[in-house]
Amino acid sequence: MAVRAGPRGLTGWASAGLAVLLLTAFALTGCSGSAASQIDYVVDGPLSTYNTNTVAGAASAGAQAFARTLTGFAYHGPDGQVVPDRDFGTVSVVGGSPLVLDYQIADNAVYSDGKPVTCDDLVLTWAAQSGKFPEFDAASQAGYVDIANVDCIPGQKKARVSFVPDRSVVDYAQLFSATSLMPSHIIADRLNVDVTAALLSRNGQLVEQIAKQWNTIWDLKPGLDLKLFPSSGPYKIESILDHGGVVLVANDRWWGPRAITKRITVWPQGPDIQDRVNSRSVDVVDVASGSSGALAPPDNYDRSESPSDGIEQLIFAPQGPLSQPKARRAVALCTPRDTIAHDAGAPIANSRLAPVADDAVSAGDGAPDAGQFGKADPAAAREALGGAPLSARIGYQGPNARLAVTVGAITKSCAAAGIAISSVTVDSPAALKDGKIDMLLASTGGATGSGSTGSSAMDAYDLHSGNGNNLSGYSNPQVDGAISALAVSADPAERVRLLAEAAPVLWGDMPTLPLYRQQRTLLLSKKMYAVSKNPTRWGAGWNMDRWALVQ
Repeated sequence: MAVRAGPRGLTGWASAGLAVLLLTAFALTGCSGSAASQIDYVVDGPLSTYNTNTVAGAASAGAQAFARTLTGFAYHGPDGQVVPDRDFGTVSVVGGSPLVLDYQIADNAVYSDGKPVTCDDLVLTWAAQSGKFPEFDAASQAGYVDIANVDCIPGQKKARVSFVPDRSVVDYAQLFSATSLMPSHIIADRLNVDVTAALLSRNGQLVEQIAKQWNTIWDLKPGLDLKLFPSSGPYKIESILDHGGVVLVANDRWWGPRAITKRITVWPQGPDIQDRVNSRSVDVVDVASGSSGALAPPDNYDRSESPSDGIEQLIFAPQGPLSQPKARRAVALCTPRDTIAHDAGAPIANSRLAPVADDAVSAGDGAPDAGQFGKADPAAAREALGGAPLSARIGYQGPNARLAVTVGAITKSCAAAGIAISSVTVDSPAALKDGKIDMLLASTGGATGSGSTGSSAMDAYDLHSGNGNNLSGYSNPQVDGAISALAVSADPAERVRLLAEAAPVLWGDMPTLPLYRQQRTLLLSKKMYAVSKNPTRWGAGWNMDRWALVQ
């Protein structure tokens, strides 16, 4: 894959991938015993859909579960870096201005149902997330909105992707990566239509039918038809359990290196994690720190803490009592951000458009404008409302002990300002748009886990007009311009300028209130090998096919 340097220092992709493989090989050859046939893996939040590109899917734990079930041209390594997946295919730069990329899918790439992986899957991915077809319930348009055309002969293994002039997306390697490519042939067979022809010709009636299928056909629930859920990776879905767990088994049609462990059961986070750890019935736990309480590891478990690239935040509803900036600023003024961040073991987060942890330009972003919102000031909050009382509902996906404590801190502090906060647990971020709550406490894009792509430029789109995971419905032309410019700028000075211009606007409008960088807890049996942290939404599952539990 040709490589372009970007804000994340993406030139280390190939070496990072090699290092991971070498470390995995070393670990397995250095231990005694054989690999167990079963591993139990606990992740953040629900496993509600196979399609992690919808609004609900991106906010779920699906990416942690399916990173090695739906593969793509790249995956996200242990530091969030993008690593080319040459088993799947290759990407070549054939033009720089405008940017033109050639995608070549491996000749032997085939889904677990025997159908080939083709360029039709790229067309569907682009169309769904391009913003050109609003019928698709896509979480983000980042990168895909800048693609002018995807040249694809239906059924073929190659595609040429041409970008809009002057829109050479720096982090283009984020596109068409793991979990983004859904099996187009499933929708084609279901509707008995040529999906690629319908999308490229913009056949409105057929596009609407295709979008309806893309939005819902891959919802996960007991009794589903597994024929609709083929895999393009080392694992495939065997079954869905009554309590929301998903059983993955080795995919015998996978054309790359075989999965080391034959079966991995992925469990959504629940209130019983500590009990399951104590009884040794789970092997890997990858969740937001504090979400399951203290989570004390027994002697035969290792525990590590690390920051994610996701920002825990309050996301305000586009309607209701907090629809106006004045009310949002009042809530922000009485929120004890310093205490909340300290209790989470993290510094206060001030940046909205450059949240990724190691992005050097994000260090000072928003700090001057955030100053008055660092500590709770109930008197200032009351004054902002002119002394008028305010009632609002705050929601979060539970059970989550860390967020429950955060809600308690906000409720107590804001009561002194005459702001009555009530708590609601919700099933998905859709509750915010549906008017069931007035603010959502969640990570990037409404996620229970990290929620981050690992790219500041990509994550910033959750505040761009019309983006699916712009849950606050925020729209500001100046901010849109900054977000759009960040996506194509690799110049640190230019990025600093853009952030400096957007920060005062965002702190004035207050569509969200950043709190702290979500911290992650990785708990694993000391008999586990090749498991590592990951700050992005794909989490530790990024390389689960290399995991081994030694007996």
